[in-house]
Amino acid sequence: MRVTNHLDAEIGRRLRQARLVENLTQDGLAQKLSISFQQVQKYENGTNRVSSSRLWSISRVPVSYT
Repeated sequence: MRVTNHLDAEIGRRLRQARLVENLTQDGLAQKLSISFQQVQKYENGTNRVSSSRLWSISRVPVSYT
């Protein structure tokens, strides 16, 4: 079992925060990214590491992150 890296957890926390600011569900974000909502859950929990290419895809989703 992989231990959650502090950076993975921080990226997940910010992803969740940005998603909530935009009033998106995990499923809604997943649809925009063409991934499963379970994968979004894993990213937000820091269980799975977000690859650089996926981070780029996420950055293309319009959000008003503050």
